[in-house]
Amino acid sequence: MRKRIFQSICLACFITLVLSTVCITGVIYNDLAKELKKEVENQAMYISKAIESADDAREYILAIGKESKNRITLISSDGTVIYDNYVPAEKLENHLSRPEIQAAIFYGEGELTRLSETLGEKTYYYAVHLKSGMVLRVACTVKSIFGLMKGVAFWIVLISFVILFISTLIARIITNLIIRPINNLNLNDPLSNDTYEELSPLLTRMEKQNRKIKSQFDELSARQKEFDYITGSMNEGLIIFGENATVLSANKSAKKVLGNILGRSYLQACRDVNFIKAVESALGGRSFVIKTNINGRVYQLSANPVESNLKSYAAVLFIIDITDKEQAEKMRYEFSANVSHELKTPLTSILGYAEIIEKGIAKKEDISRFAKQIHTEAARLLTLIDDIIRLSRLDEGNLIQEVEKVELSGLCKSVIDELSEKAKNKNVKVSFEGGPAAVLGYRSVLHEMVYNLCDNAIKYNKGNGSVIVKLEDENNKIKLSVFDTGVGIAPCHHGRIFERFYRVDKSHSKDTGGTGLGLSIVKHAALLHDAKISLESRPDVGTTITIVFNKK
Repeated sequence: MRKRIFQSICLACFITLVLSTVCITGVIYNDLAKELKKEVENQAMYISKAIESADDAREYILAIGKESKNRITLISSDGTVIYDNYVPAEKLENHLSRPEIQAAIFYGEGELTRLSETLGEKTYYYAVHLKSGMVLRVACTVKSIFGLMKGVAFWIVLISFVILFISTLIARIITNLIIRPINNLNLNDPLSNDTYEELSPLLTRMEKQNRKIKSQFDELSARQKEFDYITGSMNEGLIIFGENATVLSANKSAKKVLGNILGRSYLQACRDVNFIKAVESALGGRSFVIKTNINGRVYQLSANPVESNLKSYAAVLFIIDITDKEQAEKMRYEFSANVSHELKTPLTSILGYAEIIEKGIAKKEDISRFAKQIHTEAARLLTLIDDIIRLSRLDEGNLIQEVEKVELSGLCKSVIDELSEKAKNKNVKVSFEGGPAAVLGYRSVLHEMVYNLCDNAIKYNKGNGSVIVKLEDENNKIKLSVFDTGVGIAPCHHGRIFERFYRVDKSHSKDTGGTGLGLSIVKHAALLHDAKISLESRPDVGTTITIVFNKK
C-alpha cells in the first residue's frame, strides 16, 4: 500500500509538472506573440504616417530601415519591391500575389503568419496600404513555440528534475503521513481509533469480528482448560496423534513416562517396539492392546484409531501403569506357592509322626519325642497361619481399630519386656535409648512391627550379643532404629529381604522357627503409616533397620 500511494503521488506530480510546463509555456508564448503583433502593427502605423507626411519618403524609410530590427518592405501598387532593409529590392520577386499585400490593397491592411520549414521560426507580416498606392509591410521573425522550447530545453529539463526530486521527497513525506495513522491503528480496540472517516465501516466490522473471535477463543480456552484438567487428573497417560503421526496432545501422566513429546512423530517419541506396533496399528485403522516395559515399569498400551477421512486415521493411545498390578499378581502367585509349601512342610511332619504313633510302629521311648515334634510343628503351623492372617489384613487395609496417638517409647519398652525371657535364653542384651515420641497410627500394627524387628534382632544374634532400640525426634521426623550385633546379611540379599517367605539361610531359619514373613509384615506396617524403611547390614557385624515416620 505504501508503495502504491508513493507511486501514485509521484505520477500525479509528474503529470502535473508536464501539463503545467506545456500550459504555462503556451500561455506565455501566446502573450508574447500578441505583444509582438501589436508592436509590429504600431511600428507599421507610425512608419506609414511618417512616410505620408515626410517630404522625402525614400530618405526617411532608408533611415528607419537601418535602425529597425524588424524587416521593413515598401512595395509598389503593381507588386514590385521598392525597398527592403534585409534584402536588396532587385533580388526580390513580385509580392503582388502575397496574401497580406492583397489584403492591404483591398482592405487597407493585411496580416499573415508563416512558419519556417523546420518549424523553428515564425514570421508575422503586417501590411498597410498607403495613400500613394504603395504598400508598407513590416515583418517580425520570432522563434516558434517549438523553437523556443528547443532553446531552453536544458533549463526546462534541469528545473523539471529539481522539481521532481523535491516532489519525490514531498511524496514520501505525504505517504508517511497517510500511512502512519493506518499503521498505528489499535486493532484490538478498533473503535477507539481517531483516523480517517472512510475507515469507519472497516473498523466497525473489525470490532464485530474481534468480539466474535474473542467469544470463540474464550469458548475454546474454556474447553481446552476443561480437557487439560480432566486429562491432567488422569493416572493413565493419554496421547493424541494426528494424521501425520505427530503428537498433538499429551497429558501429564504421558509426559512422565515419555518426556515432552509434543510435536514429535511417534518414532521420535519412543523407540519401544511394542509402542511403535500399537501406534502404527491404530494409524492403520485397527485397535491394538499390548503390554510393554518402559524404563523398568510395566505398561499396558491401548491404541485406537480415529477416522478423519476415507483415506487416513488419527490415533488415541492410553498408557496404563500396571507395574503394581503385575507385581501383585506375581506376589500373589509366589505367595500362594510359598503358602502351600510352608503349610505342607509342618503338616507332612505332623501326619508322618501321627501315622507312626497310630500304627504302633514307634517305640514307647520315641512316642514322647514324636509327640513333642508334633507339638513343635503344630505351633510352627499356627504361627505361620497367624502371620499370614496379619499380612492379609495389612494388604487389605481392613483394620477394625481407629487411628490414635501412640507413644512409641512406651510401646518399645513393652516389647522389650515381652522378649526379655527369649533374650535371656539367647544370652542377648536388649536396651532402649531415646525419649518420648508419639505418632498417629494403629497401636496393634505398630506393636507387631516393633515386635518383629526386635524378635528378629534377638533370633539372629550371636551369644553375648546386644540389641539397641533407639528413638530420635528431629527435623519434624521420628526415627525408629533397631541395631543388633548378629550374623548380618550379605549385600546380595538386601534387595529381597522384605519379600514374603524370603530367607537368607533356610536351614538356619528352620532351626530358629522363622516363617519368612516377619520383615514383610514390618514393611507393610511401615507403608500403612506412610513411613520409609531402610536397611544397613554387614555379615558377622550386624544389622540396622530404620523406620522414619512423618509427624502429623
